[in-house]
Amino acid sequence: MDVSPVVDLGRQAAKATVGEPMPVRATVFREGHDQLGAEVVATDPSGRKRDPVRMRLEGEEPNRYVAHVTPDVPGEWTFEIHSWSDPLATWQHDAGIKIPAGVDVELMFTEARLLLERVAAGTGSAELDKASDAVVRSALAAAADTERPVAARLSALQDPDLDAILLAHPLRELLTVTGPFSFRADRTRALYGSWYEFFPRSEGATRDERTGKVTSGTFRTAAQRLDRVAEMGFDVIYLPPIHPIGEVNRKGPNNTLTPGPDDTGSPWAIGSKDGGHDAIHPDLGTFEDFDAFVARAGELGLEVALDLALQAAPDHPWVTTHPQFFTTRADGTIAYAENPPKKYQDIYPINFDNDPAGICREVLRIVKLWMSHGVRIFRVDNPHTKPLAFWEWLLAEVRRTDPDVVFLSEAFTKPAMMHALGAVGFHQSYTYFTWRTAKREIEEYLVEVSSQSDHLMRPNFFVNTPDILHAYLQYGGPAAFKVRAALAATGSPSWGVYAGYELFEHVAVKPGSEEYLDSEKYQIRIRDWARRDAEGTTLAPYLTRLNEIRRQHPALQLLRNVTIHWSDDDQVLVFSKRHEDDVVITVINLDPHGTRETMVHLDMRALGLGDLDSFVAHDEITGEDWSWSQHNYVRLDPGHEPAHVITVRRTR
Repeated sequence: MDVSPVVDLGRQAAKATVGEPMPVRATVFREGHDQLGAEVVATDPSGRKRDPVRMRLEGEEPNRYVAHVTPDVPGEWTFEIHSWSDPLATWQHDAGIKIPAGVDVELMFTEARLLLERVAAGTGSAELDKASDAVVRSALAAAADTERPVAARLSALQDPDLDAILLAHPLRELLTVTGPFSFRADRTRALYGSWYEFFPRSEGATRDERTGKVTSGTFRTAAQRLDRVAEMGFDVIYLPPIHPIGEVNRKGPNNTLTPGPDDTGSPWAIGSKDGGHDAIHPDLGTFEDFDAFVARAGELGLEVALDLALQAAPDHPWVTTHPQFFTTRADGTIAYAENPPKKYQDIYPINFDNDPAGICREVLRIVKLWMSHGVRIFRVDNPHTKPLAFWEWLLAEVRRTDPDVVFLSEAFTKPAMMHALGAVGFHQSYTYFTWRTAKREIEEYLVEVSSQSDHLMRPNFFVNTPDILHAYLQYGGPAAFKVRAALAATGSPSWGVYAGYELFEHVAVKPGSEEYLDSEKYQIRIRDWARRDAEGTTLAPYLTRLNEIRRQHPALQLLRNVTIHWSDDDQVLVFSKRHEDDVVITVINLDPHGTRETMVHLDMRALGLGDLDSFVAHDEITGEDWSWSQHNYVRLDPGHEPAHVITVRRTR
C-alpha cells in the first residue's frame, strides 16, 4: 500500500533522471508473525526487466520500506513492488530466540537445513556461484553436525557472509506483485546544470558619447561574451526572447508608457512588421548569425536555452492572420494582458479556447523551427496562464521525436499549478527560492523540493531574474550576493544567475519594489565587464569556484540527498548532500551584516560516519582544513567569507 512515487494515481510518470537514485517506497505487511521481504523490479524502455533491488525498512515507521532505483538510460520506465513471505528471515528471527533459550533446538537446525538445501538447489533467485555455494554448504554442514557445540552451529548460521548470500538469494513464498507504475528518466541536464542569463542586445552594445545614442549588440558581439560565461563554469546560456519587438504600445524605460523614438521596448512584447515567434529581431542579426552563436556556445560546452513566450504584441502578424488566437472585448478591441494592478498594454495574451487545434499546430511549428537551429532547452514564460492539456500535448509531441529537449517552467504561482506543470511533462521549474531567506523557511524548502515534491518537479534555484531583485540583495551588500549564490549552488543541482549579479547590481526602481532601476527588460544596459574584472570588483571568481566545486562533487549534482543539520544560531544554516563516499557540508551565515559564532551539530550517520568518528573538514572556498567531529565551533564573518562549503575527508 501507499506506493511512491506515483503521480496522479498513475496517470502521469514520476520524475527520474539518468544516474540519479530514485527512492521507491511502499508499506508492506502480512498477517501473522512471519517475516516478509520486498524488492523493486524495474523494467527499462526496451522492455527488459532489470535485477531486483531489495527494499529495507525505513526509519522508525513500522512496515515502511524503501529501495533506490537508478535508471541508466533515458526513456519510459516502469517499476513493480514484489513482496513475499520470507521463510529464511522468519527462521533467523525465531532461531535467534529459541536456540539460545534451549527451545526446539534440533528442530530449528532441521528447519535451517531444509531451507539451506532449497537455496543450494537454486530454488530462490539466481543460481549460486561457486564461492557462495561453498558458504551455503558449510552452513548446511554446521546445521547437521550434532557433534559440534550448539553455540558454534548457531554462529555458523548467523555468519555475515551467509546473511549476504541469503539476502541476495531469497526464498519467495506467497509472492505478491503490485504495479506496474511508470516513471520517466530524462537526460542529466534536466536535473543538473548552472544557468547564466543575458540579453544579446546588451552584450557588445555601444553608446555614442556625443549623441548618447545606443547601438544594439548582436549575436556576433554576444558570442564574444560566451567565453567568459564558460570560464565561470556555466553549462547553459539562457536568452530572453530574440524576436522582433512590437511598436504599438511599446514601453519605455522603467516600464513607462511614453517611449522615445530610440527606445527598444520589451523583448517579451513579441511581434512586429518584421515577423513573430519564427523571426529574429533585425538588430540582432540573421539566422546565420544565430546558428554561429549556437555553434560557438557548443564549442565552449554551453547549451543554448531560448525563451518560449506565448504572447503577442498588438502588431504581431498573428493579430491579422489568426485573430481568433486572442480575446475580443465587448467594444471590439483585443484585450491586453493584466495582472491587476499591473497592466501590460504592449502584450496580447493568447486565448486557447477559441482555436486550440490551430494554436497547437502553430506553437509546435515554432518549437520545431528553433529545435532545427540547435535549441534543445526552452525556458517557458508564464506557463501557468495556459491550459495544462496544451502543455501535456506539446511536451509529449516533442518528446516523441526529440526526447532530449528540456523545458523549464517559469511559473511563480500556487503550488498545485507548479506541481501539475511538472506532472504533465515540464522537466524543471522555477521555485520560491528567491523569497526564502530565513533559516527555518530555507530548511523547510530544501526538504520540500528534495523529498516531498521531487517526483513532480525538479527545482532550479535562480538567485535573481530580470523581474526579481529581492530586498535581501538590495540591502545586504556584497555578502548577501555570496550567501545566495552559495546557497543556490549547493542546495539545488540546477541554479541560475542573471547577468549583473556578479557586479552586485542591487538598486530597485523604488522602495518596496523588486523591479531593477533602469530594468534591462525595457532598455539596453551597457556593462564594462573588462574594467570590473581588472578592478577586481566582481563576484565572478566566487561564482567560478562554486561551479568548479559542483563539477568536482557528484553529491551536489543530485536532488534527493539533502540532510538538514543543526546549529545553535538562528542565522546559521547547515545542510549536507551525500552520494556514496562523496559528502559536502554547507554552513552559511544568513546575516550579511554581522559575524556569527556558534556550535554546529552534525547527524554523523547521514554523513556515513559513526557518532564518535572524526574527519578532516576541507573548506573548498578557502582551502583551509579543520578537524571536525559531531560538534564543532564555527565563526563566519560576512566581510570575509559568509559560507563554508566543506568536503569530508575521512581519517583512518
